Amino acid sequence: MKKTACYIHIPFCDHKCIYCDFYSIITSDNIQPFLKSVKKEINYYSNIYSEGRELISIYFGGGTPSLMEPDYIREIIDTIKEKFNVAENSEITLETNPGTVSLEKLKKFREAGINRISIGIQSFDDKELKFLTRIHNSETAIVTVDDALLAGFENISLDLIFNLPNQTKEKWKENLKQAIELPIKHISAYSLILEMGTILNKMVLDGKVKIQDEDYDAELYSTTIDFLISNGFHQYEVSNFAKPGFECVHNNAYWHYMDYFGFGTSAHSFINNKRSWNFSSLKMYIENIERLGIAVAGSETISPEKALNEFVMLELRSSGLNIKEFGNLFGDSWLKEKYPYFELLKKNDFVQISNGLIKLTKKGYAICDEILKELL
Repeated sequence: MKKTACYIHIPFCDHKCIYCDFYSIITSDNIQPFLKSVKKEINYYSNIYSEGRELISIYFGGGTPSLMEPDYIREIIDTIKEKFNVAENSEITLETNPGTVSLEKLKKFREAGINRISIGIQSFDDKELKFLTRIHNSETAIVTVDDALLAGFENISLDLIFNLPNQTKEKWKENLKQAIELPIKHISAYSLILEMGTILNKMVLDGKVKIQDEDYDAELYSTTIDFLISNGFHQYEVSNFAKPGFECVHNNAYWHYMDYFGFGTSAHSFINNKRSWNFSSLKMYIENIERLGIAVAGSETISPEKALNEFVMLELRSSGLNIKEFGNLFGDSWLKEKYPYFELLKKNDFVQISNGLIKLTKKGYAICDEILKELL
């Protein structure tokens, strides 16, 4: 059985945050037509690809999936389980925003089949939350995590953003301290990134906001690694930290170059060495599903060279490049050519090379992009 992941993009939001560049819409129109379309798209792909596959993860992202009613999410899960072979212990994640769920709603999500909650907290500082234009405050964030535990969720993750304008190292460490006091098993910690087309990007271009420099960003990142590792988390990807046994199955599917289905607006799929992506426009998505059963805006077949580059990039960003596995997939000529560079990286403590694995160190993670640029 080929292990495969599944992503569903729920585009609906009640508010667009200034830093967000994911496809989302602030409307309640077309919620039911969208559900009908997603189910039809799932059916289309299952008729072609379901045989010989086992889904190990189902991930609801957005947008704000937790805005939906639990029965809405249940209907999608039930359709996937009806059409695909879903592993008995599959990870089923719902991205959740504080301010959109109550204890009772979380319980119903649990009953609907969700077994992992990823909470978009971003900060526990009310001033930072106001700057990010989040709809919740720090108290609501803490209550949401506690409610998730009361609702029966053992596997709770949260997102945090560092290097906000004027954020001191002390303020960031307070965020981390508050996070680990909560009953969580996973933390995603991201540096604030300026994305084209976002409100934040325009604010920076207009001189209304100043982003702190790369050296300070690297300092905060190093602080994050040290703090979380010293408090029982391990780093299994550049931005992700987990208690042992609670690494995100879905994210690991991406990072280990596994196949995945993407359903819904703007979702990407990677099946049998072919990548495709859906229309972002909700209107175009629904129209194409109604007419064709799919809503593919574009696709590409991955060349051997691109496959090698993507594999190296994803493996080095996460648990490390397995030399034997790489050789089986791509041969050994590339590694022979690049090995002197890896030896140089090892000498300068940017990578470790042991037990057939080339893995970035803490110093290496900090300059991951530069290393990959040199390699690829």
